[in-house]
Amino acid sequence: MNIKEKISHAVVTAIESVYGVSVPVSEVVLQDTKKEFKGEFTVLTFPFVKSVKNAPEQIADQIGSHLLQHDENIVGYNVLKGFLNLELSQNALHEILRSIGSDTNYWRFPSNGQSVMVEFASPNTNKPLHLGHIRNILLGWSTNKILTANGYNVIKTQVVNNRGIAICKSMLAWQLWGEGSTPEHSNVKGDHFVGNYYVLFEQKFKEEYAAWQESSEAISLLNDKKPADVSADAFFKQYKNEYFNKYSKLGAAAREMLIRWEESDPETIALWEKMNGWVYEGFDVTYAKLGVDFDKIYYESDTYLLGKSIVDKGLASQTFYKKDDGSVWIDLENQGLDQKLVLRSDGTSVYITQDLGTADIRYEEFGVKRMVYVVADEQNYHFQVLFAISKALNAPYADGLHHLSYGMVELPSGRMKSREGTVVDADDLIDEVIQEARNMAEERGEIGALDPADRDEILRKIGMGALKYFMIKVNPQKKMIFDPKESVDMQGNTGPYIQNAYVRIQSILRKSTEGTSSTIDSSTHVIEEAEKQILLLILQYREVLAQAGKDMDPSAIAAYCYQLAKAFHKFYHDCPILSAESESARLFRIQLSKIVALGLYEGMDLLGIEMPDRM
Repeated sequence: MNIKEKISHAVVTAIESVYGVSVPVSEVVLQDTKKEFKGEFTVLTFPFVKSVKNAPEQIADQIGSHLLQHDENIVGYNVLKGFLNLELSQNALHEILRSIGSDTNYWRFPSNGQSVMVEFASPNTNKPLHLGHIRNILLGWSTNKILTANGYNVIKTQVVNNRGIAICKSMLAWQLWGEGSTPEHSNVKGDHFVGNYYVLFEQKFKEEYAAWQESSEAISLLNDKKPADVSADAFFKQYKNEYFNKYSKLGAAAREMLIRWEESDPETIALWEKMNGWVYEGFDVTYAKLGVDFDKIYYESDTYLLGKSIVDKGLASQTFYKKDDGSVWIDLENQGLDQKLVLRSDGTSVYITQDLGTADIRYEEFGVKRMVYVVADEQNYHFQVLFAISKALNAPYADGLHHLSYGMVELPSGRMKSREGTVVDADDLIDEVIQEARNMAEERGEIGALDPADRDEILRKIGMGALKYFMIKVNPQKKMIFDPKESVDMQGNTGPYIQNAYVRIQSILRKSTEGTSSTIDSSTHVIEEAEKQILLLILQYREVLAQAGKDMDPSAIAAYCYQLAKAFHKFYHDCPILSAESESARLFRIQLSKIVALGLYEGMDLLGIEMPDRM
């Protein structure tokens, strides 16, 4: 039983002693005391008013008086209206350090026997992973780690979008202009290699479209279709997609390739498998750099036909209805979601149909009733519809579906565009932040004497820590601007700032001669304010972890790590450790530093961030 649980039970005992009334311990609301008031914990007395039939302020005063007389953990109290602020004894503060230090399971919760599937990454195979993917991947990976620490069995998955017209554009461009080149011969990573052909297709299509706009066919169309108040440039900008589908030779060739793929033409399938294989190899390299992996990978080429049986069941139960043209729909207007197509008139699936089928397969394979989809907020409506249909169908997992929606990532220069090749590739960004870490290290000159391999490993951890922390520290629902140089700053709310606190502690421990055989009793040390604040922060860890798991918000863990690192830096500045004023103070501060290091290590690990021993 930790100190908070002890105080909660003591409050229950006090109420029974003073008022002769029994209240459940679950009614005791214990909060951290606000900084402007004296005390460590605050008891809210409003929940007891009905039971004890007294005013909140009087209840607070009487409970506080009883605790002061009968509980050795309490040495003072003050009352503000119905809020009872309690001051902890030195023994209680020392007990916090001892109990956390001896509890090997403090940093995670025991298994709860429940499984949850987290879907993240889910890239397209027509381009390499980019900056936007990185935020998705890091949020998904951190959510997986946080849920695991909360006792869940997590299955990590992704759906690779490996079919469709965009994939055919890359394939066609390689056929037309690749001249048999391969990633190996070109010395280009596989996903970058294929992505270059997607960009090349768009460049060639743009040239074709520009030339067509000068043709008599285009001029005639312009005269017939263009509204008087629209310029020719504006008209052709809006007409681009229709041109691709009606007039473009490249568009026709890409569509023909897609048809051949759907008909399982051997030559087309062989080319598709070869180029996708290049991409998968490239993705795996990037995933390894980011330190992520997956338990199960689904491919759209396997899932795009799923869901048709669900449509048949929905029609039979009258959840869906069929229009005269044969298309199948569901009416969600009473939920503010409009009517939604679930099967085209030609019998082909739409994305919703695929997702319904994929969710069913996942439930059958893993028995998961909770599924988390890490997808950008551009797809908010899609998931509202998916979840509403699942509930309408009474799917056994319907109440456990969650969309971890996140805002888009931009650069200081603005948004990225895949078709124009202006995206920031994930690999390039990783290299850039590691180089920024190298530049920072050279300026500080603190690891220059290390073996080159050790130095490179430290720089990798710093660079990747900077990248990951900068991405995760922003609440997922907010848009963000990523600045590589700012991310490696050693001051402020950055990954390296937190890593530096951990490194400081490692340096202290290397220099310390403190061992387990010491006969000095650290409990005689009078705990100072900076030390107390750290103890109270460490005590908050499990609450923060539980809330982050409930909200699926990795930024809460990032904020906690920053607060703990900031508190340690202040403590380090205010309180000598190795040269402490007494042996008991030295021993206490070394023990406290060890626990801070463990808290930082565990917290940053939940973000997928490794901690270096030196910087």
